[in-house]
Amino acid sequence: MDIFDKIDRLMQTDLGQYADMTYHYFSFPILEGEIGPRMKFRGKECLNWSLNNYLGLANHPEVRKTDAEAAAQYGFAYPMGSRMLTGNTKYHEQFEKEVAVYCQKEHAYLMNFGYQACLSIIQAITDRHDVIVYDQLCHACIIDGMSLSLAKRFMYAHNNIAQLEDRLQKAQKIVQETGGGILVITEGVFGMKGDTGRLDLIAELKKKYNFRLMIDDAHGFGIMGKTGAGTHEHYNVVKEVDIYFATFAKSMAMIGSFVCADKKIIKFMKYNLRSQIYAKALPLALTIGALKRLELIRNHPEYREHLWKIVHALQSGLRERGFELGYTDTPVTPVYMSGNPIEAYNLGVDLRENYNLFVSIVTYPVIEKGKIILRIIPTAAHTMEDVQITLDIFSKVAEKLHSGYYNSYQPDFSILQEI
Repeated sequence: MDIFDKIDRLMQTDLGQYADMTYHYFSFPILEGEIGPRMKFRGKECLNWSLNNYLGLANHPEVRKTDAEAAAQYGFAYPMGSRMLTGNTKYHEQFEKEVAVYCQKEHAYLMNFGYQACLSIIQAITDRHDVIVYDQLCHACIIDGMSLSLAKRFMYAHNNIAQLEDRLQKAQKIVQETGGGILVITEGVFGMKGDTGRLDLIAELKKKYNFRLMIDDAHGFGIMGKTGAGTHEHYNVVKEVDIYFATFAKSMAMIGSFVCADKKIIKFMKYNLRSQIYAKALPLALTIGALKRLELIRNHPEYREHLWKIVHALQSGLRERGFELGYTDTPVTPVYMSGNPIEAYNLGVDLRENYNLFVSIVTYPVIEKGKIILRIIPTAAHTMEDVQITLDIFSKVAEKLHSGYYNSYQPDFSILQEI
């Protein structure tokens, strides 16, 4: 069979089945204008809650100025080559020193992308003698990283510490025979549910079991903890987290990532991460931009304070109006509703076309049948007025959903575009 022959069949399953009816609308939408709470979608201004710009740095005047000046001076080609060969600069190393201090770790390594870097770390530090124990809801980059590793792995139900301990007991028996080690992986903040990995309870298990702890804190870096250093600071388990990984895509609103650990571990990674050895270094314009963003995060706690003001107002307001948000204790705000995919689609169209509100719509097959999630990402750029407008709109569409309105609602299908 020609390998392409299966494409038509595969496109009738999972997300592919919605490709023709959602392209440029729910999948691959085009948002235009300055990044922020007000952007244009299909030519109309909308109130936007779907950007991971937690601290509002994407269009910060100092950030824009630094980015422009660095791009003008160095372009996006410099430095050429990987960090190991010809792509290292004093600015890359300066960022590593500063972010290690901020995250309260001994050393750090600056990397070009988040997804590839995370899976490369897992591949590099584990082998066939080891065992990985991971949270059920870990991000795809962690799942893919484990698929590249030869280590045996056990999954535990999300934040189920009793089950984690059971898996550790099994892992301990295996490594006693193989001579390997145990790596526990979880996330600081889970990007869909909005809850945190129970790092405090996981850290307690270190008193009984010999394992190393790695966290992916993409959604926690810059916003969690007293100084924003991350979810490990939030739980006061900085020392117990052995490998701290985070990306720039959320609080820093740019491309790139870093990992913090003891100096000897970072040294090992520099010589063993295939995604960095065989790929171009982060361009200098972006590296200098990252330094500016880190400076602003460290020196302006008021950005973080305003973000949390918006978060608390939005989440408390939604709960007061009877909406179910689950166990989120972070800015990630999932609003859970019941409905079929048609209702989810029609509700989403109504929000965007008639209320000019842009939020991400999640339904089956991403989540279980009969459920809808409206995923909101508050930022420091939002205002209390934005919160009030959104609360009022959500009350209106929820009433329509409960009444069955979206089962019969027929939007203008001319809005749909095929790929």
